[in-house]
Amino acid sequence: MDSRAANSGSGDARTKDSMYHALTYATILEMQAMMTFDPQDILNAGNTMKEAQATCQKFRKKSTVADSINNLVHRQSLEHFTEEEIHAEICYAECLLQRAALTFLQDENMVSFIKGGIKVRNSYQTYRELDSLIQSPHYVKGENHLHFEGGVKLGVGAFNLTLSMFPARILKLLEFVGFSGNKEHGLLQLQEGASSYSFRSVLCTMLLLCYHTFMTFVLGTGKGNVEEAERLLKPYLARYPKGAIFLFFAGRIETLKGNIDAAVNRYEECCEAQQYWKQFHHMCYWELMWCFTYKRQWKMAFFYADLLSKENTWSKATYIYMKAAYLSMFGPDDCSPFGDSEVELFRIVPSLKLKIAGKSLPTEKFAIRKARRYLSSNPIPLPVPPLEMMYIWNGYAVIGKCPNLTEGMLETLIEAEEALARSSATELLADDRCVIKLLKGLCLKHLGKILEAEDHFNYIYLNEKKIKYDHYLIPNALLELAILYLDQDRREEAIKLLERAKQNYKNYSMETRTHFRIQAALHQAKSAPENGMHSGASAVS
Repeated sequence: MDSRAANSGSGDARTKDSMYHALTYATILEMQAMMTFDPQDILNAGNTMKEAQATCQKFRKKSTVADSINNLVHRQSLEHFTEEEIHAEICYAECLLQRAALTFLQDENMVSFIKGGIKVRNSYQTYRELDSLIQSPHYVKGENHLHFEGGVKLGVGAFNLTLSMFPARILKLLEFVGFSGNKEHGLLQLQEGASSYSFRSVLCTMLLLCYHTFMTFVLGTGKGNVEEAERLLKPYLARYPKGAIFLFFAGRIETLKGNIDAAVNRYEECCEAQQYWKQFHHMCYWELMWCFTYKRQWKMAFFYADLLSKENTWSKATYIYMKAAYLSMFGPDDCSPFGDSEVELFRIVPSLKLKIAGKSLPTEKFAIRKARRYLSSNPIPLPVPPLEMMYIWNGYAVIGKCPNLTEGMLETLIEAEEALARSSATELLADDRCVIKLLKGLCLKHLGKILEAEDHFNYIYLNEKKIKYDHYLIPNALLELAILYLDQDRREEAIKLLERAKQNYKNYSMETRTHFRIQAALHQAKSAPENGMHSGASAVS
């Protein structure tokens, strides 16, 4: 079996005759493409993954025409496959899934999306069949069964976990075409895969780290299992103390624990650890930008937004918007570090729009919509733009762990509210007041001032008709009020608010992200308090 050779080296020397070398090399190139979004990197990764799939195909069970017809009538039995052939199936399924991801990134037309969707479905079906094989009493473990079973756990776990997070309306469509997902089953499969010492255990660990430190915060309610993330990371950090990816996750864990200074040190270590993949630096710059935002050190946050705007191509519009946002927070005696004009920076944001997979990035769309008010000759300034964008990335769940940071942020918001009250009334006054109310409500909640927080969230809902452009505020205020009620075990009230937020509002900024958060809150509300198990979802098995 060539899985033993997978750890012996990298590069493309054996990618033509070793499925594991081919898959590993292609996966590394795909990771690079996912971080750079560079069209040439995406093209190279796609071609290499296609070659890896062809290499895997050479090791798959050969079928005659009669076999193919028989497989249409009766499901193909994997029990008669050799060990090498079932490894070829698992590697082939991984190639399909990764090629689908690249297809979505590479092209904008509907044909590409259909092709990508077919690859995902074929991969999904293969994982289901391989999982059934492992459960079968006729399954005979081969010499390298750990690597095979690790691959199945990676695929089944990833599919279940990802599908379980989708908003209900998307999930219903996916279930209609044969997909289903269960969060607990997905987490269990990945946990078993991470502890199995297989070729794919590190990938299972990475997926779990991403889930606990990013997905549950950006797309959830901010209640990630940071302790579990620490436990998963600890052995890797001990073995690879200068490993950039592990240092990055260590920084993220410190951030989520509220240890912002320790997080800054970890991100700086990550940047010093290697120089080859600058994308790791950029990931750290993004996190450092937010760390200094939490500390209200606007000049340092501006510095990292500026670095990103000059070095990274993911979203120039977002980076320039953040530069302008931080400039807007400078005091009257602070001078712009590079002589940049806040208004001029906001004005160029709409011209920097980028499309990935045929669609504009949601964060970018949000930044462009907010920046448009500066296009007039006499623009109405945004009250607290970096603190509003901080909400989009669920940053208040981070500072909520630190009363001193939360109190400082509340102080800044009160000052902005007082400045708004002193200024002349404009057509955007209700929008600006409600933005501040939402952010103040979050700070008050984390400081334990529950009734005040509730009043702030209700204010937005009661002033719904006065809001001119920022319609995203109403469903998000309902969402935050529901999460507040969940924390107080007022589950029925919370569910009603979540259903109202989900059903009654459409076509607003960051709608998909809000629906992901609503889905996560509904999952929490409807889970049994004894064991946290989700009822009503079926697992891929």
